[in-house]
Amino acid sequence: MKKEELVKLVAEQTEVTQKVANKAIDSVIEGVAGALEKGEAIKFIGFGSFKVVKRKAREGINPQTKEKMKIPASKTVKFTPSDILKSKLQDKKPVKAKSKK
Repeated sequence: MKKEELVKLVAEQTEVTQKVANKAIDSVIEGVAGALEKGEAIKFIGFGSFKVVKRKAREGINPQTKEKMKIPASKTVKFTPSDILKSKLQDKKPVKAKSKK
């Protein structure tokens, strides 16, 4: 799904204009990116969570030249799907979200 398709879907389901839906989606994306830049984890109950993980420096091989090369340490984003999302992907009965007490 492309962003344009998501904008149309959100606009239809929330009965707002595509301009408003686009602005809302952009705001969510900016919020998630901003939190990840600060090193914060993002959790969407029933969907999954995003967090920044560090990759260690390692040695790799250039596939064209077969030369060994050093790959520097880096950061990336890891997404972990919730049990509810996993069950939807497996066509199983959805798992109910655990309530906090």
